[in-house]
Amino acid sequence: MLFGIDLGGTKTEITVLSDNNYAVLFKKRVPTVKNNYAATLTTISALVDEAQKALNVSVDSIGVAIPGTVSAITHTIKNANSYWLNGQDLLHDLEKTTGKKVFLENDANCFALSEAVDGAGKDYKVVWGLILGTGSGTGIIIDRKTIEGRNGLGGEWGHNPLPWMNEYEQEIAKIEQCYCGKHGCIETFVSGTGFEAEYERQSGQRLSGVHIAKLLNSGNKDAAKTFNLYVDRLARSIACFANFIDPDVIVLGGGMSNLDVLYQELPHKVKEYIFGKEFVTPIVKAVHGDSSGGRGAAFLCRA
Repeated sequence: MLFGIDLGGTKTEITVLSDNNYAVLFKKRVPTVKNNYAATLTTISALVDEAQKALNVSVDSIGVAIPGTVSAITHTIKNANSYWLNGQDLLHDLEKTTGKKVFLENDANCFALSEAVDGAGKDYKVVWGLILGTGSGTGIIIDRKTIEGRNGLGGEWGHNPLPWMNEYEQEIAKIEQCYCGKHGCIETFVSGTGFEAEYERQSGQRLSGVHIAKLLNSGNKDAAKTFNLYVDRLARSIACFANFIDPDVIVLGGGMSNLDVLYQELPHKVKEYIFGKEFVTPIVKAVHGDSSGGRGAAFLCRA
């Protein structure tokens, strides 16, 4: 059996898959205790114990999807928006707490791995997974293996500057600061949060992405302008990535991936910005939705 933990900012979820057909054998989700590292360790350990008891098994290893990366120098967590994890030796502490061998991986990489193994990217060699939710993150998978990079930064596309900014966007970048400390990051424009912020700039109202999507479907002008700006920014950002990785498929997850009209408009817009003006890469919706983090973490335990 494959045990995976998705350690999110708001929820911590365990997913147990069968070895042969990857069927879900056990799943449980609990709220993440914020600002409490010790509670993070005990929560994960308790979920593993509960799953083992429920399934009457004892496993040797677990995979954990984390909202950050492991430093190649200190081996501690860095770049996590769940900031209480930063600077902690999570791998060592989890192995001590659970008594298991632990595999840690960035949550966006786990999302992409899940979709590459048996999801929307299962028929492709090079899979690029994009999470467009509260934040934005990406993972690169080649032959069903994560590409982490020497510094653990593989796929950290969201913390590059938004390509080809116009004057309006340059002014936004001066004001809006990404949680990483820099200005003008792709994440601040193409995340669901960025989508909501743009609607507020257009209308003067702060609404949820779901509410804005309903207004878009009803023909609201502010929602339509917000969506058009969003698609253009996302297309520029995808084109820059595709210019040097050129994946076989692009899989979208997160709340923004539920906008069906995105799949109609985005490919044409990417074509406008990509080198050579030709773009035939499929852009598809994730099959496993928000379960992909835990599934991908479980796949880290495969022999």
